[in-house]
Amino acid sequence: MATAASSGSSTTPASQFAESYVTEDLVLRTARSLAREVGLDAVTPGTGAALRLLAAAGSARAVVEIGTGTGVSGVWLLRGMRADGVLTTIDVEVEHQRIARRIFAEAGFPSGRTRIITGRALDVLPRLADGAYDLVFVDTEATNFSSCVAAALRLLRRGGVLALHGTLADGRIGDPAARDVETVTTRETIKALRESEDWTPALLPVGQGLLAAVKC
Repeated sequence: MATAASSGSSTTPASQFAESYVTEDLVLRTARSLAREVGLDAVTPGTGAALRLLAAAGSARAVVEIGTGTGVSGVWLLRGMRADGVLTTIDVEVEHQRIARRIFAEAGFPSGRTRIITGRALDVLPRLADGAYDLVFVDTEATNFSSCVAAALRLLRRGGVLALHGTLADGRIGDPAARDVETVTTRETIKALRESEDWTPALLPVGQGLLAAVKC
C-alpha cells in the first residue's frame, strides 16, 4: 500500500504518477497556493480526482463537505456534481471561507451552487435533513471522525457515499507501534466502518488516504 508523508506528497514513483495523472488548472493551483499561505494542507490532486469521480458516479445533486478550507476539495466536488447540484460546505474559519467563495466564483460556479455555513460541524450537522444527501466528504481532525460518520449515516440516502479524508494517518496506519491519538482514532474508525452492516467500504491509497463507503 502506498502511503503519504505528512506533507501529503506520495512516496513512490507509481504513486507520484497517479497523483499527477489528472492535472489541475489555474483556479485549483491558486486555491492550493492560498491554502499553503494560511497553513492548510489541501487534498492532493489524486484525492481531488477521486472525489470528483465519486460525485460524478453517483450523479450527486446534494453534497455536504466538512472542512471548506480554501476551496480545493469543493471545486473538485462541484466539477463532479450535477449541473443543478448544491454543495453545502462547513468550516469554523470565516477567512478561509471568504477565500473559498472567491475560488468558487473564479471556477465559474454561481453563488446558488454553494451553501457556505460558518460554524463547528458538530453544531451544524444536526440541523441538516435526514436522508437528503448523495455524498458527505469529511476533512477534519481524526478526533471528530466517529461523530461525523454517525452524522453521515443519518444524512445520506441509501446508496449515498461517505468519503473520509486522511485515513492513512500520515503513513502510520499500518504501523502497530503507532499509538498516538490520531492514528488510534483513525484505525478504530476505519475498522468500525469495515465491520458495520450499514456500510460497504474501500480504503483508497490516494494522497493522505481516502476511505469511501456506500450506505447500505
